[in-house]
Amino acid sequence: MAKFGIQLLDKALSARVMRRWAKKANAAKDVDLETLRKQSGRARVLKAHLDHLIHVAEERLSLPMVGSKKFFKPHSADWSWRPQLWRGPLPTPGMSSVPSKAVLGDEVTIFHDCSLAELGMRQLRNLREADLAPYGLRLDVFRFGGSFLSLVLDLPDGCVNGLKRTHLLRMDTIVEMEKPIEIFARLNIRHGPNTEQIVRELPLDQQDITVEFDLAYSNLNEKRVEKAWIDLIFEDPEMNEIVLRDLTFSRRPRAQL
Repeated sequence: MAKFGIQLLDKALSARVMRRWAKKANAAKDVDLETLRKQSGRARVLKAHLDHLIHVAEERLSLPMVGSKKFFKPHSADWSWRPQLWRGPLPTPGMSSVPSKAVLGDEVTIFHDCSLAELGMRQLRNLREADLAPYGLRLDVFRFGGSFLSLVLDLPDGCVNGLKRTHLLRMDTIVEMEKPIEIFARLNIRHGPNTEQIVRELPLDQQDITVEFDLAYSNLNEKRVEKAWIDLIFEDPEMNEIVLRDLTFSRRPRAQL
C-alpha cells in the first residue's frame, strides 16, 4: 500500500513539473533576459539527464528481453525449451584455452581431444533486430589438432517425461560462421542399459535451421527412458568463428496415419 502511495505521489510531482516547464516554455518570448538565462541553464541540465534516459531506454528496449521464452513452436507441441545460456546472463560468460569437459552454465559442456586447444567460448548479447534470443554463444577456434569438437547440451526432465516413439523432437537454431563447415546434431536417449542415437546434419544453406528427430524409427523403450542430451559436432573447425545466435527445442506427437 505504501509503495502504491509513493507511485501516486511521484506521478503527481512529475505532472506538476511538466506543467511548470510547459508554462515557462510558453512564456519564454516575453520573459526578461536575466530570468530567461537562468531558465535556459536549468533546462540544459534537465535536457542532458532526459537525453541520457532516452538513449539508455531506446537501447535496452530494442534488445531481446532477458529471460525471453518467445520462439516458434509447432501448434501441437506438448513441450518446448530454450536453454539457459541463450535465455539469460551467466555468472561466468566465457573462457579461453578451453579444456575438454569444460562447463558453461548449468547445461552446456564442451568436449574435444586436443592436448593444447586454442579455443575460446563466450556468451554474447544479441543486438540484431531479428533476434528473439537475448543471448548467443560464440566459439573462436584457432589452431586445432584434435579429431573432434562437440558441444553437449543436457535436455531437461520435461523432454523425457512421457516421451514416446510417436514423438517428433525438433531443434531450431541460427548459426553464423566465418567459413562453412559441416555441423551434425546427435540426439542421445538413455533407456535402461541402452542409449538410442539419431544423427542429423544441419542444413547450413538456410539462415533459420530446423532438424527433426523422428522417434518412430528408433528402438526406444518408452518405459525405461531416463535421460536425453544433444551433441553438436563440428567437423574441421580450425581457424573459424562460429556463433549460435539461438537454440530452441520442442516436442510434438507425430501425425497418426
